[in-house]
Amino acid sequence: MKVKRSSTSATRRGSGRSRRRSRVTMSWLLRDRLCPAVAWLWRRTLFIRRLFAPLTRYLRSLTGWTGERSGGDGPQLPDQQADLLEAGRKGRPEECEGSGGQRMAKPRVPAEDPEQEKEEEEEQEDEECDSEQYRVDNTDELYCGYDSTWETEQTEESPAASSQIRPQHWNQDMSSYKFNRFENAARDMHNYRHDYPSQIRQRWNQNIASDYNPNLEFYLGNKPSLPDGIYIHDFHSEWFGNYKNLEYVHTFIQWLFPLREPGMNHDASILTREEIEAFLRNDTAKANLLRSYELMLDFYGIELCDKNTGKVRRASNWKDRFCNLNNRTHNNLRITRILKCLGTLGFPHYQAPLVHFFLKETLVNGELPDVKDSVLNYFVFAVLDKKQRRRLIKFAYLKYDRKDEFVWCPRKIQMMWSERSASKSQEGVEDENDVKILTV
Repeated sequence: MKVKRSSTSATRRGSGRSRRRSRVTMSWLLRDRLCPAVAWLWRRTLFIRRLFAPLTRYLRSLTGWTGERSGGDGPQLPDQQADLLEAGRKGRPEECEGSGGQRMAKPRVPAEDPEQEKEEEEEQEDEECDSEQYRVDNTDELYCGYDSTWETEQTEESPAASSQIRPQHWNQDMSSYKFNRFENAARDMHNYRHDYPSQIRQRWNQNIASDYNPNLEFYLGNKPSLPDGIYIHDFHSEWFGNYKNLEYVHTFIQWLFPLREPGMNHDASILTREEIEAFLRNDTAKANLLRSYELMLDFYGIELCDKNTGKVRRASNWKDRFCNLNNRTHNNLRITRILKCLGTLGFPHYQAPLVHFFLKETLVNGELPDVKDSVLNYFVFAVLDKKQRRRLIKFAYLKYDRKDEFVWCPRKIQMMWSERSASKSQEGVEDENDVKILTV
């Protein structure tokens, strides 16, 4: 009986393994063979349809056929053909009246205002990013539990728990190294974006009197910085353009840009909740913070060109200052502090323009190579506005040369962006061909 029982269990185990192998084989066939083949056929069908569509429209315009089964009302007039050609150059679909008052479709035309069209596209993308298709499972190879960029408020998890269950299947390559650095940085930026939800913050704030506001008093000009003994107005008047002091003195940055976390200057004080609230209500303090921001921008070869939006551009001395910034990498820490401070003390809308500037300089213009990693690991994730942060990451991904080494976004979303980018490129080529055919 024992032999028979063991042989029966062995048979069951064998059949179970066979079923598992069958499921794996079917899954492989569907995912890696059938689905790509169907997608390829669908794309070819659409391509052939679009390829012959301009020729069909052109023949219809010559014969006057409007597409009605009962017959048209006669050939189109030359003026109408010119209207169709002009609409084809502009590109967005809209309706126009044909002969006999019939409604005819014009080729697709873009919006007259490119900025408005861009805003509409961004709004549509923002809505899509909140949809279910953008939800990322923690099994994604580039999933980071400390990055809530792709999560809604309802789906955010405990970062510690989600990081522990993420499978570790990296190879020892450049991507693995970059992702480990990103994950370490993401822990710090998550702490900042979620208002320091840790026990360390409680220890920072203990035994501090509620009416003790050293940072606010400094920004109102009532108290000098320590240990240097310099007042805020002296910084703005005497240190502007004094690049030697700004580079080699390290005790001032915590006074100019205070945070709710400690730094290297033990004579500087961290911000308290009460101090932040008072700072946000004080126009003088906020105006002085803006001057401090312009002081440091000039030090980095940047100038603020729009105080309403926070847009920045290169200053006239950008080449020399970029060289210093690229060689003195401790300034990367300073810029991270500046971005955090802007978000904390009333200028969160200034964050994205500055980060976009650095992304463009590093990824598009090829400047500041030793700043690029800090831009991607820290600067981008200091932006509090989640929608702006998503747009910045997408811009970085599309401009990044080695996309196989891009680790600052889940792989699932990278694939979605790549597919849409390829689709838009194909549509652009087809639109150009449409115009060429219509002009023949």
